[in-house]
Amino acid sequence: MTPRVCSIADALDVVGERWSLLVVRELGFDVRRFKDIQINTGAPRETLALRLRKLEAAGVIERRRYSDRPPRDEYLLTDVGRELLPVLRALRKWGERHVTPVRAATSGEHEAPNQA
Repeated sequence: MTPRVCSIADALDVVGERWSLLVVRELGFDVRRFKDIQINTGAPRETLALRLRKLEAAGVIERRRYSDRPPRDEYLLTDVGRELLPVLRALRKWGERHVTPVRAATSGEHEAPNQA
């Protein structure tokens, strides 16, 4: 039996990994430089470099040189990448509703008011 053809599975091949989605989140917040993305996501340097290359190859982000000496690049969402932002907003709302409050309750933290 062969697996079902599925656009969800195909999309997950491109962005269905924690660091990739967090990179898109940061670029959506207009954070463009490698070091800032790394700090804000907590991604290991090598992992982040691999994810940036993968997202660039998939057309989700583009790399643009902002300094020649020393050579430095920044990253921006393409139109394709910007189309992911509503998906991330929906995922954030779902997490706020179903994951974060549960995690806070089980760890003894106080639940933040619902921002919905």
